[in-house]
Order: sequence, then C-alpha cells, then structure tokens
Amino acid sequence: MGALVHLGAAIDQPGVYDAGAYAELARLAERGGLDFVSVDGGFAGPGLDTAGVLARLAPETGRIGLVPALTVPGREADAVTVLDWVSGGRAGLLAADAVLGGRAAGHPVVLVDATDRPARVAAARYADVALVRAVSAAQAAELRGQLAALATEHGRDPRDLRVLASLRIDLGDGERAAEPGHGGGGPRPTAQGPLYRGGPVDLAELIAVWHAEGAVDGFHFVPVEPRRDLERLVNGTVAVLQHRGLFRTFYPGATLREHLGLARPVAVSYAGSVG
Repeated sequence: MGALVHLGAAIDQPGVYDAGAYAELARLAERGGLDFVSVDGGFAGPGLDTAGVLARLAPETGRIGLVPALTVPGREADAVTVLDWVSGGRAGLLAADAVLGGRAAGHPVVLVDATDRPARVAAARYADVALVRAVSAAQAAELRGQLAALATEHGRDPRDLRVLASLRIDLGDGERAAEPGHGGGGPRPTAQGPLYRGGPVDLAELIAVWHAEGAVDGFHFVPVEPRRDLERLVNGTVAVLQHRGLFRTFYPGATLREHLGLARPVAVSYAGSVG
C-alpha cells in the first residue's frame, strides 16, 4: 500500500470565544483520525489568542495535532513552544510566509500558505508543510513541482516537504451529486479560494484521485459551516477513505511530526504574519 492521505481541518468559528466550542470540534476531528486542526484568530475576531485556545484543548485531546496561526512573530513563537510542550509534541504553526526570525524551542511543525510566489519560495526553504490553493489536480501538481524545484535549489530533499491542497468545503447537500464543476470535475474558484460543494462521497473521490495522481499529499479543509461540515467530513468522507484503505483508522504515533511522517529536525526557525 502506498502512503496514506494526510488530512487537516480548520475549526474557526466566527464570533465564538468559548474554548469549549473549539474542543468539541477538535475531539470530533480526532475521532476521525485527522492529522491536525487549525485555528486562525482572524476568523474568530480580534484579540483571540489562538495558541492559548489550543493549549486549553491539549488536555482534552490525545493525538490530534494543534495548529494556531501566527500573528505576532516573537511573542507567539514562545506560545507555540509552550503548546508543543503541553501537548506532547503535537503543535504546529500556520504562517502566511516563513522567514528567519523568531525562534521556537522544540520542533513544532511549520505550515505555510505557499500559493503566492514569494511565500512558495520561503515554504520550499523553511516549511514542513506547504498549503496550495488549486482548482484542479493538474494545477496542484504544477505548484508541487515548483515547490520541489525550489526545495532542491536550497539543498532540501523535496520528499521532506508535505504538500496539502487548501480547500473550502460545503457539504450541506449531503449525499447528493456534486454541482457541475465540483466533485469529479474539481472545485470552483471563489474570492475566498477554491470551493467544493457537494456530498461527502464525491469529496472522498476527489481526494482519492488527486492523491493517486501525486498532485498532493493530502488536504487542509476549511468548512463553510464548521460543525455541520466537519461532522459530515468525519462520518462520510473519512469513513469512505478508511474503507478504501487510503486513510488511517488509528494514530500509530503520538506527535504531529509522526502523523505527517516528518523527521525531527535539529532546529527550526520561523517568523511570519497572517493577513
């Protein structure tokens, strides 16, 4: 059997400041075996301490990775270090770009939105996971090829960089066939990024096809309606992928690096901002 699909999901809830609501979604994602959940304070409102929220989730979860967005490089590097410690190595960091700057102790996984060229260069050099926004497997494969070439230029083995497609999902139609331009035909472009709208089974097929073609290692989903769509993702899409032997049925490791099949580096440096 080849490498399994990697899956992560955003659990942002606009206007929600109760950590318990985030914990509920994190536990749901963990029940489905997802690699990680992410929280971007920009979606939940100004002043949300994403690393602090996820640190409160650490004792309420046991295996799933916890990835806050970076907004203040120096100070939040320390917060992510604490998160990595209290979670037993399950912390990550989502940044819009990755450049040398604030240094974190430990080895939290660095994720970068690598859709734009400048961020793509930085991701190829410093990141562990590159997120790309694509509306087709061919487009994702092209971006992956560029990342591989850039990584090689900087002396990295491209196989050490995981590439995940960032995809907004609207699973409100249940098991109905995907709309034209969705499902087997791929997502459609929107101002907020590529959007899939359809049923969980069609989404599983899209994931399987893109992964089989080597376009991506997996997906980072941004649910349109967090609670509804995450539940349908776990109970529908993930269940289909597990049945087909494409996704884990349990966590064989305890850290986010183990989930993603990443080696433990000697040191990691990062800084960045999320717009």
